[in-house]
Amino acid sequence: MLRVLATHVACGYDISYQTVHGSFLLMRIAQIPPLHEAVPPKLYGGTERVVSWLTDELVRMGHEVTLFGTGDSVTDAHLESVWPRALRLDPAIRDPIAPHMLLLERVACAAKDFDILHFHLDYWPFTYFGRQQVPFVTTMHGRLDLPELQPVFNAFPRVPVVSISDSQRIPLPQARYAGTVLHGMPETLLTPRPGKREYFAFLGRICPEKGVDKAIRIARAAGVPLKIAAKIDKVDAEYFDREILPMLGDGVELIGEINDRQKPDFLSGAKALLMPIDWPEPFGLVMIEAMACGTPVIAFRRGSVPEVIEDGLTGRIVDDEQEAIRACNHLDIFSHEQIRARFEERFTSRRMAQDYLRIYETLIEEKKALQSI
Repeated sequence: MLRVLATHVACGYDISYQTVHGSFLLMRIAQIPPLHEAVPPKLYGGTERVVSWLTDELVRMGHEVTLFGTGDSVTDAHLESVWPRALRLDPAIRDPIAPHMLLLERVACAAKDFDILHFHLDYWPFTYFGRQQVPFVTTMHGRLDLPELQPVFNAFPRVPVVSISDSQRIPLPQARYAGTVLHGMPETLLTPRPGKREYFAFLGRICPEKGVDKAIRIARAAGVPLKIAAKIDKVDAEYFDREILPMLGDGVELIGEINDRQKPDFLSGAKALLMPIDWPEPFGLVMIEAMACGTPVIAFRRGSVPEVIEDGLTGRIVDDEQEAIRACNHLDIFSHEQIRARFEERFTSRRMAQDYLRIYETLIEEKKALQSI
């Protein structure tokens, strides 16, 4: 490592903490996720899991990282606890916005201690942090096809954001995209397990746009049992009771939410992961989780699916239920070893961290150039 400059200063002064390590400058980085879940989440929570993987990978690469989050978070970085525990697990919370206002204020007070601020809070940071001097970027983790987002992004054309797939950008072409970074996960977090593959898997959340009803029909038509490992949010309880509960049984089993320790056995025991989504999925972590276990994915051609799945290599991309059923009958074309190899080549947390570091460095240099004018 070649030291270029290392200056530690108190809050309120400009800093530069950069050394050369490999091909990247070492830097002081703030990661700011929402407070609804711990980092990583206890069960379901895609954004917080990605933040956890990214944060710990940046620490392993030598960067000084601070995670602003809930006190029940577990991280290799320095944890700046803003709220005692995940809001979802705190029954006393009636206004979840209030803790997030505190979060933004805590980050604002400490901002000049960092080389860059990385938010995962949608458009919340745009107003204040777009007017201060420390470089920042926001990863947009959700759907961007909501009409109410149009005037927001029209009002902030210079705020840098990161998309998690190119397809996610389509509804908001006017946003200032600093880059697209596909998600990645630790290489050894989920690995293939030996044993027979005897059923189809559905993993994630039960709601209309995730298509669990379609997955049930596809599995039954293919004559293969289906195991559903999924969360049911309160807002979707009525949908579950009305549409999904009557479809259970007869080879269809609901096993509930599962954690990362349970996923390798669950996914490795599956002939394929079914993902018949009916919405523009911004990314879809379940696809790379299946790939990590060598399991092919049969997914509808929506959102990010064509950017993640390589048709005929790591799964099949289909347009309707009938095409999905036909794909279920030709799973012998897939190599579990080759699927796992493609995961290691494309979707590790190291690759994700390297992509973000390139964006950080670009934004830091841009800010320096503007300040020198």
